Amino acid sequence: MPYAGVVFHHSVCPSINGKGYDFYVTTGGAVIPGFEPTSPDYIHVCVEGDFAAMPAPLPAERREQLFVVQKLLQALSERHGFAPADWQAHNDTCPGWRFPWGELVISHQDGYH
Repeated sequence: MPYAGVVFHHSVCPSINGKGYDFYVTTGGAVIPGFEPTSPDYIHVCVEGDFAAMPAPLPAERREQLFVVQKLLQALSERHGFAPADWQAHNDTCPGWRFPWGELVISHQDGYH
């Protein structure tokens, strides 16, 4: 099934309610797959935490969590042909105005950000 891209959520999003994601990334770095596809058009990734209230700079555990998100995105991008332009926020308030998009930049050629 071809997907158009990835939609990001944070876990305080009211749309999540324990479902509504294809992959959930915990603060400990575990990746938990959803039980059923969320959407026929997009893969939904939920990142545990409230990224509207996230301090700057990011705490070390958040940087590690985002590294796991980055690796998940790299795998999904390679499998489905996504580009970073195909990753988007769920809406204006989710995944939070302090979501560190720059931490997710990946060089597909070299495998680093």
